[in-house]
Amino acid sequence: RKEFVDLYLNYTFNESIRKPFEDFMQGFLRGCPTRKWKMFLPVELQIVLQGHTELDWHLLEEHVVYHQYKKLDRTIRNFWSVFHKLPEEKKKMFLAFLTGSDRIPGLGLEYFTFHIGDPQIQNPDEAHPYADTCTQVLWLPR
Repeated sequence: RKEFVDLYLNYTFNESIRKPFEDFMQGFLRGCPTRKWKMFLPVELQIVLQGHTELDWHLLEEHVVYHQYKKLDRTIRNFWSVFHKLPEEKKKMFLAFLTGSDRIPGLGLEYFTFHIGDPQIQNPDEAHPYADTCTQVLWLPR
């Protein structure tokens, strides 16, 4: 029985995926040559490829650029007050809404900026916030 289980596990986890894994590895190495990524530790490579998962939300707030707003405007103060009360999962959902990803790129929050702008709509009470993920702008009606 032990030999059967060992052979079955070997087939399931090694032999049955050998060809798809070789195809994946060939494509991966084409886009990310070995000589470039061998300098990273596994944890560092994961951050480079997937981005940061642990975030300092107050640091995110410090790197915002405002358009037609000032940091002390009531709308901005209310936004950050509500944002910081959100659970972690909702904050990551906001990040995905803003950027298309719930992670920050590999360089980290120190180099990540986004913009909050006033869309200058005639009746802001009938508008809702929306985001431009390409330019990382949150359009926040007053």
